[in-house]
Amino acid sequence: MAVRLFEGKEHAAAYFQYRPTPDELIPVIIGYMEEKKSDRFNLAVDVGCGSGQGTRLLAPYFTKVVGTDISPAQLEMATTNDNPPNVSYRQSPAEELLFSSNEVDLVTAMTAAHWFNHQRFLQEADRVLRPGGCLAILSYTMDMELEYGDISDMLNKICEECYEALLPFWSPCLGANTIKIYSEMYDSCSYNDKVWNDCMRIRRMMPLKNFIGIVQSFSMYQLMKQNDAAEAQRVSSDLTNKLLCAMSTSSLDTEVTVVMKYISWMACKPRSL
Repeated sequence: MAVRLFEGKEHAAAYFQYRPTPDELIPVIIGYMEEKKSDRFNLAVDVGCGSGQGTRLLAPYFTKVVGTDISPAQLEMATTNDNPPNVSYRQSPAEELLFSSNEVDLVTAMTAAHWFNHQRFLQEADRVLRPGGCLAILSYTMDMELEYGDISDMLNKICEECYEALLPFWSPCLGANTIKIYSEMYDSCSYNDKVWNDCMRIRRMMPLKNFIGIVQSFSMYQLMKQNDAAEAQRVSSDLTNKLLCAMSTSSLDTEVTVVMKYISWMACKPRSL
């Protein structure tokens, strides 16, 4: 990976506990492979797998699934939690995958590719993919929304204020916005057979404390915490207290609907030159 983050054990634990999983997008990926008349579902490689939430979702469809990540703390979290028997993990950069050429049926990167050296990763994915193999890239954007009765707009204004407070810690490597990064990666992919999927809004019911946990797992929040722990705690407490007040509750177990906006694209490696 070009950028190394999410490597502390505490951060890895929060990542595993709170980060949402893209359950609804896995059938989209498998459907794309079936559409391409892929006759092999042997090996899937999930690059930048973190603590393995997305990696495990691929297990029912492949003989073998391997998650790769640069962070030992993330991989330790992935391996110490329950995994299907066909799922394993390896430590490696996204740009130097430990697989033979033409070996892999599916390469995925779930909410991770924005941290990679994009051109080197695409070249490496092309190397390891077999002819007819597929590449699937997806991520949600930071601007999650909340739905709660008739005060959703009020809650989202509070969230926007929090996101703005974190913006000074937005990584320069991410450029202006996440969608632009993924769009540029899509344009850079040399495969002719590729498809860009419009933003998919996925809703999750969860306790408010879990949404706060997601925000605290953001790289921007973690960088703020490293720079000024007291300020990070103030931002988190301010978000929490304002949301509780607006919702007229004192319980962080109160459930809200979190709306995540997923962007994704997929491509199929040519079967022959």
